[in-house]
Amino acid sequence: MIGIIARFPAALWQEWLLVQAGSRHWIVELVAIGLLVGIIAIVILISQGTRRIPVQYAKRQIGKKTVGGTTQYLPLKVNAAGVMPIIFAQTLMFIPNTILYFFPQSEFLHTAARLLNHDSWFYATVYFFMIVGFTYFYTAIIFNPKEMADNMKKQGGFIPGIRPGQHTSDYIEYSLTRITLPGAMFLGIIAILPTFVTNIFGLGMNFAQFFGGTSLLIMVGVALDSLNQIESHLLMRHYDGFMKSGRIRGRTG
Repeated sequence: MIGIIARFPAALWQEWLLVQAGSRHWIVELVAIGLLVGIIAIVILISQGTRRIPVQYAKRQIGKKTVGGTTQYLPLKVNAAGVMPIIFAQTLMFIPNTILYFFPQSEFLHTAARLLNHDSWFYATVYFFMIVGFTYFYTAIIFNPKEMADNMKKQGGFIPGIRPGQHTSDYIEYSLTRITLPGAMFLGIIAILPTFVTNIFGLGMNFAQFFGGTSLLIMVGVALDSLNQIESHLLMRHYDGFMKSGRIRGRTG
């Protein structure tokens, strides 16, 4: 995160030099900065977004105490895969250029390298669909609906209106599949945004990289995790939290 942020002042300075030289109008820069702020807000919103499935726990008698009978929530994140699908897709997209170094005389590899140039629309389209596919793939690896349903059943929990066991597993898988689609499309759009910004506004790649891709997701993700840790420590010591106006939604619930 620090390495990415350290490049931000230099990128802004390059844009300012272009404005001073008359190569770009200052209104374009203001619009681009406003767009950057809006994109960061959307990334925070999607990163914090969850689908909360209510889980009811039956009452149990343990000695003289009655435990259970409470309602908790199973949070399913919209962007559960994080930045990993973009990293997987980037690795595959680099393969043609890497092979080209070993076979510089190949016309086929030269054509593939031109098509997969990061400034081309073909690259953006292939990159988008690869990220959507890898998002589903990685989410399926890190989430096991059957195991979640079995653990819930062992603890005496059930989803209201859903029978425990296989029906619960199917319901969790169905809900996870539905919320993964907007999360996958969100990751795909964020990944190709630097290409759009470069082609539309004519910004340099040093500044355009902050509009999406791994740079933006890493900055937002680490910042949110840091705020989460600060919030947890403050609440443990009976403070109101990091912000006086209210606790950070989705963190302390």
